[in-house]
Amino acid sequence: MPEQLWITAFLNKYFAGVANAILGVFHLHAFYPQAPIPNFVAMQIVVFLLLVLVFVLVRMRLSVENPGPLQHTFESIYGMIDQQGQEVIGHGHAKFTNYLVTLGIFILTCNLIGLIPGFEAPTAVPSVPLGCALVTWIYYQMYGFRANGPGYIKHFLGPVWWLAPLMFVIEVASHLARILSLTVRLFANMFAGDMVTLVFFSLAPIAVPVIFMLLHVGVSFIQTYIFVLLATVYIGEAVAHEH
Repeated sequence: MPEQLWITAFLNKYFAGVANAILGVFHLHAFYPQAPIPNFVAMQIVVFLLLVLVFVLVRMRLSVENPGPLQHTFESIYGMIDQQGQEVIGHGHAKFTNYLVTLGIFILTCNLIGLIPGFEAPTAVPSVPLGCALVTWIYYQMYGFRANGPGYIKHFLGPVWWLAPLMFVIEVASHLARILSLTVRLFANMFAGDMVTLVFFSLAPIAVPVIFMLLHVGVSFIQTYIFVLLATVYIGEAVAHEH
């Protein structure tokens, strides 16, 4: 039986049957049927419910004349990512802003929630960064085909026709490597940050771990920004029209 967080134990106690039934639909079986929900899935559920609660609070308190701190915060996040999209993607960037904002808020919350005692950062487990990377990869490829039609394949062929077969193989490998790059960068940084903080909590007085917790917060923001920036760049490249 793997070690479980308190929230994971709670979910497995009351929802193990539901989780096993869902896995069964896809002909999958948990290693531990009595505890089919791992910690990283439980933490993603917590993040999802937390964000839904925050969004409901923001929606209830929306105001043009007197916006509150939460509204200001989310408007600032949206404005920053929208401005970045305008600079990187250009015309038509607005249609991608909602996805990029949602991606960024989800990753940042996953990064930071591990600082709360009793919780852990789901992005410190490879499956979660991999999921974000795969969704982003599929998303920009889909919009690449939607924007360019069959001509999207030209992105993979290069400017020299007789090198097209070689360039196609290289470009496909390059695009697939983006999944690995996005996954490893986010996972490695968050895993290392968690480990360093835990080690110093066990070895040093509280003042020292607090310093590393602040560094962890900084790394969380930086890694979120890098992930969203790279997603924006990939979308911009995909929807650009070849001439």
